[in-house]
Amino acid sequence: MSASGGTKAIVAALAANLAIAVAKFVAFLFSGSSSMLAESVHSLADSGNQGLLLLGGKKAQREATPQHPFGYGRERYIYAFLVSIVLFSVGGMFAIYEGYEKIKDPHPIEAWYWPVGVLVFAIIAESFSFRTAIKESNLIRGGLTWTQFVRRAKAPELPVVLLEDLGALVGLILALGGVGLALLTGDGVWDGIGTLCIGVLLIVIAIVLAAETKSLLLGESAGTEEVKRIEAAVVDGETVTRLIHMRTLHLGPEELLVAAKIAVQHDDSADEVANAINAAEERIRAAVPIARVIYLEPDIYKEPAPSTGTDLTKTPDADDH
Repeated sequence: MSASGGTKAIVAALAANLAIAVAKFVAFLFSGSSSMLAESVHSLADSGNQGLLLLGGKKAQREATPQHPFGYGRERYIYAFLVSIVLFSVGGMFAIYEGYEKIKDPHPIEAWYWPVGVLVFAIIAESFSFRTAIKESNLIRGGLTWTQFVRRAKAPELPVVLLEDLGALVGLILALGGVGLALLTGDGVWDGIGTLCIGVLLIVIAIVLAAETKSLLLGESAGTEEVKRIEAAVVDGETVTRLIHMRTLHLGPEELLVAAKIAVQHDDSADEVANAINAAEERIRAAVPIARVIYLEPDIYKEPAPSTGTDLTKTPDADDH
């Protein structure tokens, strides 16, 4: 995944959310709408999300140290996890609390043109941000569906921004619906219901993001196509005759560890084996450029012994009982 593409989408979302947060809060001050307050907190939370993603990307660029010999690539996963757990959950719980308070003690919306005007402006601004995230994602999404892209992406930034922007647009529509029904009926309870719906939406998105970033933190293997390219690159048919087994692990979105045991000829010299390993490493890096840490162990391959399990078609004798 392109880090530059992810950064462009993050910056676009950050600029949109900061402007929208200010506009929503001003609308809340003039109208007293709880939906507008919840949405302003939502936009502030989203702005914090983008700030954390940018910080994680910056920290991930640090050079490896003796204490962290594989580098800091997973910093991006950690900050994406913080986004999903802390900020989304805080925004969601605040919206639920505010909606409950508004339903318990409803009051009419004043100066209706403020919340309606700001919500329309926010929908337009969020649409531009969402369009940028979609455009950047399409550059690397390939033939994957959107669900597959969110679930399989190794870089967290674009999936996070996509879900944020989608949640923001749906939340704005919910807020507009709540405000509109409150104005039509003169009952402020609808404003509170809209706020509750925004809170539930944010928590659902938090759960989805937490599940995906948790998997990345635990460590995911290379994608299916990358594994196939590595397997094809290892064997040269001369010195390296077979791939016995292999494990891959993402050290970060754009850094892959490859560990494999390879079969070599039994009469090869140490010099020939060393040259074969070096050549195999070069082929792997050419096939999958993000494979930056490679460990290849030579071995002599032996065919597995045939199974000697019990013949299940044999009729058991009395002595077998």
